[in-house]
Amino acid sequence: MRRLALLLLALIALPGSLQAQVRSVEVRTLRPFGYFVGDLVRVQVDIMVDDGFTVQAASLPQPGPITYWLDLRDIAVEETAEDDARRIRLHLTYQSFYAALDARTLEIPGFALTVASDRKDGVTSAKAQVPAWSINVSPLREIQPPPREDPTEYMRPDGRTAPLEVAPSLRWAGVFAGLALLALAVLARDRAWGPFGRRRGRAFAGVQRNLRTLVRRPDHEAAYREALIALHRGLDETDGRRVLADDLPAFLDRHPAYRQQESGLARFFTASRLAFFGGETSAARSQWSLGDAEAIAKELAAAERMAGG
Repeated sequence: MRRLALLLLALIALPGSLQAQVRSVEVRTLRPFGYFVGDLVRVQVDIMVDDGFTVQAASLPQPGPITYWLDLRDIAVEETAEDDARRIRLHLTYQSFYAALDARTLEIPGFALTVASDRKDGVTSAKAQVPAWSINVSPLREIQPPPREDPTEYMRPDGRTAPLEVAPSLRWAGVFAGLALLALAVLARDRAWGPFGRRRGRAFAGVQRNLRTLVRRPDHEAAYREALIALHRGLDETDGRRVLADDLPAFLDRHPAYRQQESGLARFFTASRLAFFGGETSAARSQWSLGDAEAIAKELAAAERMAGG
């Protein structure tokens, strides 16, 4: 009999103990009115529970459609301890798609959450019911404007703007165009482009242009011989005298800017001797190709430019 009485007392006390696990639920919004179609509705829900209880992630509402006019865009959870309790704060962002024809009140549905405490004697869970709350929505414009006798009064006049003064912009455009042309002229002189291609001190720049054309010719043997001649003339013009293979060390002493191309120039003279004095252009091409000639011309032109020629 005594055991039966204790069991009845436990059953009577059980609902009260479960209710005590969720102490309070409070819903806060930035404002309850003034929402239009497409607006975001941000809501903060504070749930106070006993210490040790946390929200179960599976019980949280999932982003997506809630009703035909309302979507849940985002939800964030923040939990903090306060004395002997724990605060669970939900940050919910809804979006309203209700195209109101007049000002009216709409209800955002509530939902239930599960909170649980994992202790040594087992897991204790409880439900926290978040109540529904209301917002006021408004139409974007009047459905029907007030009647007027003259229909043209419904149309608002076009706004007036001050005329733009284009003269200063044109002057600045001319200044910048002149600076651009000046910069282009400086670059063309540095790169020996156009009218600057034949100026003194830029022999290898002309050789590079010639070889760029020769490598595209179908007659490779004739193009190869012309490329060798162009390199010879570039060396002669740079040194102001005829430069042969035996003169290469003296040439490099007089023009140290081309010292790094010494091995390439030595191979050039070997190929030139084989092509012109040995009559074996094909053999010369196999040892030192037209592509090699174009590469050494490019290096010589770069060294010439760096030397300030």
